[in-house]
Amino acid sequence: MNTVLSWGRYPSFPQEAHTIAWRDVASATWREVNEEWGTTLPFGNGRSYGDSCLASSDHVVQTLSLDRLIAADWERGILRAESGVTLEQILSVAIPRGWMLPVTPGTKYATLGGAIANDVHGKNHHVRGTFGQHVRRFALARSDGAQFECSSDTNAKFFAATIGGLGLTGLILWAEVQLMPIHSSMIDVTSIRFANIDEFFALSVALDPLHEYSVAWVDCRSLGAALGRGIFMAGNHATDGPLEFSQRRKLTMPFMLPFPFFNRYTVGIFNGLYYRKQHRGEVRAKVSCDAYFYPLDSLLEWNRIYGRAGFQQYQCVVPSESAHDAIPAILQAIAQSGTGSILAVLKRCGGLRSPGLLSFPLEGTSLALDFPQHDALNTQLFARLDAIVREAHGRIYPAKDAHMSGADFRAAYPQWQEVEALRDPTLLSRFWERTTRS
Repeated sequence: MNTVLSWGRYPSFPQEAHTIAWRDVASATWREVNEEWGTTLPFGNGRSYGDSCLASSDHVVQTLSLDRLIAADWERGILRAESGVTLEQILSVAIPRGWMLPVTPGTKYATLGGAIANDVHGKNHHVRGTFGQHVRRFALARSDGAQFECSSDTNAKFFAATIGGLGLTGLILWAEVQLMPIHSSMIDVTSIRFANIDEFFALSVALDPLHEYSVAWVDCRSLGAALGRGIFMAGNHATDGPLEFSQRRKLTMPFMLPFPFFNRYTVGIFNGLYYRKQHRGEVRAKVSCDAYFYPLDSLLEWNRIYGRAGFQQYQCVVPSESAHDAIPAILQAIAQSGTGSILAVLKRCGGLRSPGLLSFPLEGTSLALDFPQHDALNTQLFARLDAIVREAHGRIYPAKDAHMSGADFRAAYPQWQEVEALRDPTLLSRFWERTTRS
C-alpha cells in the first residue's frame, strides 16, 4: 500500500491506497478492503482537488495499474481501454493516427475513469460539451460481485448516474470512447488582450462560434475600469502539419515550500507583468497541443508551490442571463479581499446537456481560481462568493470543491438523490458525506 492525497492537499486526510492491478481480481481486492474498513472509493491518479476523491474510511482502491488499451478501431476512432489509463496514454497512441480526445481537461494525467466520474470539460464545451457525451459504453463492477455493461440504452440509469457520479456507483473496469478526427497536432491560436470584463463577454460572443477552443486568463487583482482585464485565447486545430504527441521538457518542483510562493504581494506583481507581456493587442501563433491544453503539466508536482497547507480551487458556473452581473461581482469581491490567484480561468460554457446526472457545466460562464489554503481568509471570501453564485442560480464544481455546504450542493444538483439511490453501499466519499448528510 501507499499513501495518496487529493491534488489540492486540502483537506488533509491521507488515504491508504489498495492497488487493483487486474480486472479479474478487482472484486476480491474491493471485498477485502470493505471487510476491514467498511467503505472505500475508487481512486485514479489523484487529480481531483478537494475531498470528492477521498474515502470516508481513508482507504481507497487505486485503479492506476488498470492501464491497458483493450481494442481500437482506427477507421472510426473508437478506443476501448481500462479505467486507469491516463489521457496522456490515449493521446500518445491516438494523435499519430489522426485522432484526438474530443474533450480534455487542463491536465493529461487524469485517468479515463476519473474523466468519466467527474465528467470533465475543456476549452471547447461550447462546441462538444462534456467528456461524458463521447463515452459510448463502460463496464461497471458492484460490491455484490455483479458486473455489467452500461450505455445510453443498456442499464441507462447506471450510465447516467456514473457519468459525473464521483465514483460512487461502482468501479469502472473499462470504457469505450469516441475520438475526434484531426489533420494536425498543432493548434492555431489567436491571443487578444482585453481591457475589462465587458470586453471579455464581447470577444466571447464574437469568437466562440468561429473557434473549436476558447478560454481566457483574467487578472483577478484588477479593479475599477480594469476589472476583469485579461487575455483571450481562441484556437482551432491546424489544417496541416505534423501528427505527433511531442511533449515539452518537464521540470519537477523538487520539494514542498514551507509557505505559498504566490501570496497577496507576489500575485499582484505577477498578474501585472503577465498582462503586459503581450505588447500587441492581438497575437497569432501555432503551438503544440501539449503547450495549449496542458501548460501546467510541464511542471510536475506543481501543487507543492502552495506550501504544506495546500490550496483550494474555487470553480463556479453561472447562467448566461445572470453572468454579466455575477462574474464582475465575484471578481470584485476577490480583488477587494486582498488575496488572489495567478491561475484564473474564465470561459463560456455551451448549451449541450451531458448525459450525467451531476454534470457541472451549464450554459453560461465559468470561473476557476486557486487560493493558498488560509482558513480564516478563505472561509470569509468563499462565503461571499457562494452568496453571489447562489443568487445567480449557479453552482460549484464538486471535483474541485472542499467547502460547499450541503444545502448549496443539494439545491444546485437536485438529481443527487437519483445518484444516492444507485450508489454502491460500500462506496462513500468525504465529499458525499459532507454534502448529503448535513
